[in-house]
Amino acid sequence: MKLGKVEFCHFLQILALFLCLSGMNQAELTRSRSKPYFQSGRTRTKRSWVWNQFFVLEEYMGTDPLYVGKLHSDVDKGDGSIKYILSGEGASSIFIIDENTGDIHATKRLDREEQAYYTLRAQALDRLTNKPVEPESEFVIKIQDINDNEPKFLDGPYTAGVPEMSPVGTSVVQVTATDADDPTYGNSARVVYSILQGQPYFSVEPKTGVIKTALPNMDREAKDQYLLVIQAKDMVGQNGGLSGTTSVTVTLTDVNDNPPRFPRRSYQYNVPESLPVASVVARIKAADADVGPNAEMEYKIVDGDGLGVFKISVDKDTQEGIITIQKELDFEAKTSYTLRIEAANMHVDPRFLSLGPFSDMTTVKIIVEDVDEPPVFTSRLYSMVVSEAAKVGTIIGTVAAHDPDASNSPVRYSIDRNTDLERYFNIDANSGVITTAKSLDRETNAVHNITVLAMESQNPAQIGRGYVAITILDINDNAPEFAMEYETTVCENAQPGQVIQKISAIDKDDPPNGHQFYFSLTAEAANNHNFTLQDNKDNTATVLTKRNGFRRQEQSVFYLPIFIVDSGSPSLSSTNTLTIRVCDCDADGIAQTCNAEAYILPAGLSTGALIAILACVLTLLVLVLLIVTMRRRKKEPLIFDEERDIRENIVRYDDEGGGEEDTEAFDMAALRNLNIMRDTKTRRDVTPEIQFLSRPTFKSIPDNVIFREFIWERLKEADVDPCAPPYDSLQTYAFEGNGSVAESLSSLDSISSNSDQNYDYLSDWGPRFKRLADMYGSGPDCLYS
Repeated sequence: MKLGKVEFCHFLQILALFLCLSGMNQAELTRSRSKPYFQSGRTRTKRSWVWNQFFVLEEYMGTDPLYVGKLHSDVDKGDGSIKYILSGEGASSIFIIDENTGDIHATKRLDREEQAYYTLRAQALDRLTNKPVEPESEFVIKIQDINDNEPKFLDGPYTAGVPEMSPVGTSVVQVTATDADDPTYGNSARVVYSILQGQPYFSVEPKTGVIKTALPNMDREAKDQYLLVIQAKDMVGQNGGLSGTTSVTVTLTDVNDNPPRFPRRSYQYNVPESLPVASVVARIKAADADVGPNAEMEYKIVDGDGLGVFKISVDKDTQEGIITIQKELDFEAKTSYTLRIEAANMHVDPRFLSLGPFSDMTTVKIIVEDVDEPPVFTSRLYSMVVSEAAKVGTIIGTVAAHDPDASNSPVRYSIDRNTDLERYFNIDANSGVITTAKSLDRETNAVHNITVLAMESQNPAQIGRGYVAITILDINDNAPEFAMEYETTVCENAQPGQVIQKISAIDKDDPPNGHQFYFSLTAEAANNHNFTLQDNKDNTATVLTKRNGFRRQEQSVFYLPIFIVDSGSPSLSSTNTLTIRVCDCDADGIAQTCNAEAYILPAGLSTGALIAILACVLTLLVLVLLIVTMRRRKKEPLIFDEERDIRENIVRYDDEGGGEEDTEAFDMAALRNLNIMRDTKTRRDVTPEIQFLSRPTFKSIPDNVIFREFIWERLKEADVDPCAPPYDSLQTYAFEGNGSVAESLSSLDSISSNSDQNYDYLSDWGPRFKRLADMYGSGPDCLYS
């Protein structure tokens, strides 16, 4: 293999360096001496270890164990009597020793970046006695580095910023690559930097990794971001070295290198004259390619005829100039305005003043458009006064309005009735004269606030509003009266001249100089012997007693008429009656009771107690009447009859009839004797609508006809009987016909028969009636006489 001169020189350098390092390590380790060793019965001898090699190359890829070095003691004569033992880091697992020769081999692939050296201990033993012939000694096996790690940018990728327009050589950022190889051995960890992408705008220093600008006047507005690729290569950048890369994003930050400029030299806007104050008229903006604070601007009106009418401010978000109205516009007064507006940067960089002034001017023309405006009153508020004594039709005042437009349309007036619901005022539609329409009362409403409407005759939709405050002047039209309803009392033991009440007065009028009231007793009360009145001259008066010894049983209430006069012009007066009650008072003069009735009632009983007693008596009487009434109702029979009818009742419990009182159908006397007269009786629990007359008796007819007639009659009677229940009823008829010689023997008829009846005929009826003949007969054979 042929080598060039350069390659051959490099090879010789590496070989010489390798031999030098190997010699130095050998010299360090072979000269190590063992400690003095003593054996019993022998003299002390000085021994030494001998090694040939003490480092191993990392990343060895061979199949056989790698020879590391040889351990040898000068005691060893080569006859196999000495045995070598190895201990420490990696002994037996990584490093093995031939116990006969002392040769050490590495059995595994080693990586210096994981562990740079291993510390081991060696010992020589007598093979027969297994006792050390040399003291244990420690030595180090170093791992020799190779270039097996590329440089890495541990902090990448990078981002950085640099101001635009920066001069060449301005530092941007520093990048750093790390190589895991041994920096003390060879060039495996010596890194140099280069730029693979980002030229010609940026450069990098090979040794430090500092990135700098390489071109002047880089403009952010043209391009604001660059992507750089930086390479780091070891072996001082020579061929065969390993390399790594990283990316760097460089952003150009803004500087104020662009002055503001208006896109147009002039602007024109049309606005209606009715636009309210503070409304926005227009928005203008000067273009500035810068951003952030470098693009912040301020606007001002530097010239023009609208300096006091318009103002301009800046929108902080959009950097627009906002033109607004400061005063109302009037087309009839001025139809257009011209403004000279300047826009200037707020933050100027002196380095770029040479680029031109950082401000600009433009012209804004504002055209005022005419609109149909409502009529305008000559005053916003009219104040008028009128006396409350004014008659209907009195003129109060006049309002005036005009059409501000050039047409000057006639105006008609009216009152907004929502502000004059009672219609106290009228206004002349043409002249605007306001007059009274009703009588006024200051005490009801002292001030009337009304709204007057003025509308154009040609366009009634245009309505102007004027406000009128009408104050009602007071006259003395209300008489004075008591300030309150007084509750005045006088004690029975009051002394003459004692004050029993202090009174005052009020007047609904409001005189300019205030009220002045005069109090006195009326003429008919002036000479009374009970009370007198004293005017205190301060709009109050005092009521005093003139005698003592007031008694409630004689007179419990006194009425004192008091005459009150005001100071109006003309003055008004009124008579107010003060009610004075006579009361029983305690020692302190405090009223206890003022009722005169207390003397009439019995001692110890009040009116309330008597009322309670009377109520209890009335309650007892009502209870007694109720009890008596209920008892009388219980004694009354359900069926009205002149005589009590004692009869048998046959009641079947499986009957679904009309209840306990439905027993008329079971009158056995009526059933057993067909010829008996049936009287229809009225039931108390059922009110019949039809009263049936008693039926005629049957004539003597055959038994089968009798039974059929009997059943038929009872059936018809049940069908039409209004007193019968409105449901089916099971009834049993013990009817024997009328063929019996003895006729009926029922005792039910005995209640109406005479007790002197003769029953001697019973003896003629045969043996069956012998017992009855003996009981009721009057013959000599009777048991009873």
